[in-house]
Amino acid sequence: MNSIVLMCLVIAVPFGILGIIFTLLKEKAAMLISGFNTLPMEEREQYDKKRISTDMRNSFFLWSLVMFLGAGLSYLISYYFGIFSFVVWLILLIKNVHLDEDKAFAKYKKGE
Repeated sequence: MNSIVLMCLVIAVPFGILGIIFTLLKEKAAMLISGFNTLPMEEREQYDKKRISTDMRNSFFLWSLVMFLGAGLSYLISYYFGIFSFVVWLILLIKNVHLDEDKAFAKYKKGE
């Protein structure tokens, strides 16, 4: 097993586990999201926690799938697939990161 396969698996497994945790905890898992857990309780009630958790769960499973596919194709065909999956995963991750809490959770406000 080459190092690219191992790197893909090291990234894929934790994200798969997080996806399972978010699936089991449902809307309670919103408290695990950085930024959301630091908001005051009154402000947290203004957001759709179920939708936040569902989106994060889907992101974790997508990231995990990308890396598992990269590991498998890297092992079977060429290590370039692992590198490509890492680049795709990095783009998806950066697209999902927000430094401002208002921007990060704006689409989850109730009543909008």
